[in-house]
Formats: sequence, structure tokens, C-alpha cells
Amino acid sequence: MSKTKDIDPAAPPSGTGCVECLEHGGWWFHLRRCAACGHVGCCDSSVGQHASGHFATTGHAIVQSFEPGEGWFWNYELNAVVRGPALAPPTSHPVSQPVPGPDGMVPPDWQEQLN
Repeated sequence: MSKTKDIDPAAPPSGTGCVECLEHGGWWFHLRRCAACGHVGCCDSSVGQHASGHFATTGHAIVQSFEPGEGWFWNYELNAVVRGPALAPPTSHPVSQPVPGPDGMVPPDWQEQLN
């Protein structure tokens, strides 16, 4: 496991999509949820890479996949999959939400824009 500051099981997710992409009219490929504070950001394959940007800004090293059916945790400091406790629900974006998303914001050439 990691330092206690990296995981707060009671912290709810910040929303159903990447905070920064939604604020700036962007789009994401997959979503990651900060295990310390609940911030939802986009994955490193996404243009914005906001989940790892959140780690760089806050030092919150552990994220959990915020995709339906996935429950794995990633530690940016260790660059490895780690174990973590059950986090407060919801544990993913809505199943009806498209991937990539959000609906209406994904460009036609999105696959060419992935990192």
C-alpha cells in the first residue's frame, strides 16, 4: 500500500467526467479517479492527461480506473499497479456515457490524437 495521504475511501468522485476537459470544452479517452480526493481526470492516452497532471500538482499518487467494470489502482510514484480499498460510490462513470467522451465533444479523428 502507499502513504495514507494517497487514499481516502470516503472521498466521492468529483463528477462523471474529467474536471478540466469539461471546464475547457475538451474530451477524454478513459477516466481515472484520484484515490485521495476524488478528482476525476483523463488518462495519459488522452490529449489532456489531466489525471497525471493532478498528481504532478497535488502529489496524490494513486488513482483508480473510473471505467465501468474496472477496479484497478495505479500508483504514479511507483509506476505500478497497486492494491486499494473500496472507494465511495459511484466507482465509474455511467455505463450510458460514451467512451471516448463526452458525447458531442469527441472529434472525428480522435484516434489520431491519442498519446
